Amino acid sequence: MEHNSLRMWLRPGMKIKRWIALFMVAITITSLALAMGAAWVYEHYRVPSALQGFVEIITLQFIPHPWRGLLILATGILLFAFAAWKLSHSVLTPLLREITSGRSVAEIFVGDRFGPGRPTVNVVTIGGGTGLGFLLRGLKQENINLTAIVTVADDGGSTGRIRSDFEIPAPGDIRNCLVSLAEDESTMGKLFHYRFDKEGSELSGHSFGNLFITAMTQLTGSFEQAIMESARVLNIRGRVLPSTLENVTLCAHLADGNTVRGESAISHERPAIREVFFDRSGIRPYEPALAAILNADLIVLGPGSLFTSVLPNLLVDGVKEAIRWSPGRTVYVCNVATQEGETDHYGYADHVREIVHYLGEDELDFALVNSNPAAVSAIGPDLPVEAVTYDGAPSAHGVQIIARDVVNDRNPLRHDPMKLSSALLDLATSGVAVTQMQLDLAPVPGIVDDPVVAGSPARGS
Repeated sequence: MEHNSLRMWLRPGMKIKRWIALFMVAITITSLALAMGAAWVYEHYRVPSALQGFVEIITLQFIPHPWRGLLILATGILLFAFAAWKLSHSVLTPLLREITSGRSVAEIFVGDRFGPGRPTVNVVTIGGGTGLGFLLRGLKQENINLTAIVTVADDGGSTGRIRSDFEIPAPGDIRNCLVSLAEDESTMGKLFHYRFDKEGSELSGHSFGNLFITAMTQLTGSFEQAIMESARVLNIRGRVLPSTLENVTLCAHLADGNTVRGESAISHERPAIREVFFDRSGIRPYEPALAAILNADLIVLGPGSLFTSVLPNLLVDGVKEAIRWSPGRTVYVCNVATQEGETDHYGYADHVREIVHYLGEDELDFALVNSNPAAVSAIGPDLPVEAVTYDGAPSAHGVQIIARDVVNDRNPLRHDPMKLSSALLDLATSGVAVTQMQLDLAPVPGIVDDPVVAGSPARGS
């Protein structure tokens, strides 16, 4: 990324380097005038003998010409470059970051002078858990304005303990998305994912990232500010926004008539889930999240746990309405395999049916399903999941189906970040008909969504 930024700065015609050069000429002329003045003083005024040795040292009299002058010139250029670089980052970057959704300063100037190399689109992803993290790892490589809107309904493991002790929204899925958008293999990213595992310790089971976000919330007095500070520390590309700042509890009505309370309980119940809902109505949305949706060119739901990661965002007041009013296309990314205890025996049409039920009729434009049969062969009889397969149908519940190979070649039960982001960017930036986007792979019975696979959050996040 740094290498690409340097190449952008060196591109001719940006109307930046010429003014830097003029500034340096002005500095040089000023320095020459000061040097001439210093030489006149040195020539006409005698330095006291007690200070003679000190003056000779600070003026480098012990170094012969021309090396003395070259050394001073090189030192001055290095100091000037370092100071200019630090000044630009200190003054400009914080201001620009707020309005550029993660674009570098160089990208902003290049876009202003020449226009973007490919259409720059506003992509908003909605979900949570590990599934959304896989998608973000691919999308952050693209030249897009990226915003992740994340559920805060998780109540298991480290996140649940923090929610109970500090009464703040769930930080687990937020942390996972922040790390996914951070620089690849960064030490800070690994640190945020680090989980304390010493038995008997009060920290056992906690991830450092969850504790960091909690500490920042206590320090700043704002969960919102804590996310911003965490994003700055990780130097993420894009934005991560909670769908709400309220401490919400997810509940579910089950097929046997029982009702369960808590996101972690829902995903472990065996009876089929009939409906999910919050324990109270009137959950206020996070307004920047609504603004991002309204400005989106592409709105992506999923991948991830259908009932506990994707749908909770649609239960927040105003989110469905923002999607309805947004001019962007809306696409649901179906998981690659079912999730035990949540979407058992679900096919892609079942997933689409649930999204349409919560989002509303005629609001979902596309559903992206996997067409690579590798996921079927990867599931053995010992696994409690099924592949979500594509049967070749052009639509389901009034939603157009797009079939693409989006599975990871190493682990066919998970999405491949680059394949998935490429398929979504094709949809966002081109007018290619769906039939042109379909692969030649023959549809096979049985590939579904990643259970703990494409996108379910790791329990105890």
